[in-house]
Amino acid sequence: MIVLGIESSCDDTAAAVVANGREIRSNVATSQAELHARYGGIVPELASRSHVQQIVPVVRAALADADLTLPEVDAIAVTSGPGLAGSLIVGLNMAKGLAAASGKPLIGVNHLQGHAYAAWLHQPQTDSQPAPPPPEELCGFPLLCLVVSGGHTDLALLRAHGEFERIGRTRDDAAGEAFDKAARLMGLGYPGGPAIQEAAAHGATSDPLPRAWMRGTWDFSFSGLKTAVLHRARAEGIHPPPDGGPDPGAVAALARSFQDAVADVLATKTARAAVEFGARGIVIGGGVAANSALREALNDRSGVPVISPPPALCTDNGAMIAAAAYHYLKRGERSGWDLDVKPGLTIEEAPSASAALVTRITAPGSDISA
Repeated sequence: MIVLGIESSCDDTAAAVVANGREIRSNVATSQAELHARYGGIVPELASRSHVQQIVPVVRAALADADLTLPEVDAIAVTSGPGLAGSLIVGLNMAKGLAAASGKPLIGVNHLQGHAYAAWLHQPQTDSQPAPPPPEELCGFPLLCLVVSGGHTDLALLRAHGEFERIGRTRDDAAGEAFDKAARLMGLGYPGGPAIQEAAAHGATSDPLPRAWMRGTWDFSFSGLKTAVLHRARAEGIHPPPDGGPDPGAVAALARSFQDAVADVLATKTARAAVEFGARGIVIGGGVAANSALREALNDRSGVPVISPPPALCTDNGAMIAAAAYHYLKRGERSGWDLDVKPGLTIEEAPSASAALVTRITAPGSDISA
């Protein structure tokens, strides 16, 4: 089963072709990081305009890289939430147009579930070894999913395909948002995650920053950590930056302390939750899951296997949307033409209340598959 997946929930325009929920045939994405860097974060209006400009070339490139035409795919999948409403609408309208023109099923996908399903993907044209078994064969259900991105930090049990139960969430800033804000205070630029990881690699051990353990829950909080970074950055002459810039060693040390604090809390609580809920494996996804310190901490603390997608599949991409859609299709789920965007969708929610079979519409003379 070949699925074309489209992703436009935030600032990356992406499309991919995936076979049987695992094999990446193509994976194309354009980043808006340079566009938003001057503002230190995502500007929603600029993001949606960029998606309008990029969506058609990206989808065409994904089909071309897979050496397929639109009629040769079996379904069209698209992120319908959560995310920025203006960005989501661009991808959804593109997917509806493709489904209408081709008569293929339309599948709305929960973006957060997509991040979890990135762990199922492999790329045979670049992988030198045979594909590893899927997580449910490697570990078995239930799996504990840690989804950490710029907009979300969620812990969820995956009891079976499609059965997500959220057990923990952030009470304030998402981990990725905290990285961006901390990087801004340190003068490291945007996006914050890669910048802090690079700086932290050169940082000496310094006084640890506080951890918010939120005892008695599986929730997270990063707003206090962000405030602690602000106070230390001021005390050490990092923020506001002095003439000539701050001391690079002080910045690197603060970056390391911040990264260690985030990784410690995420890894420790996730490992403890895996024991508490009897998880047989841990799956991580989302942009922050690419962080090497978090991966190392989680592997050190976990008593069960930790399945981590390659860093390139942790950030938003169309392949993860196609992978999740495959399991929707296997359950017989289809989206109707009433599918709408849901910016506040949570990880356990279905992307659409409608599970009706998509109506087949033909469009004679259409060149959308060209």
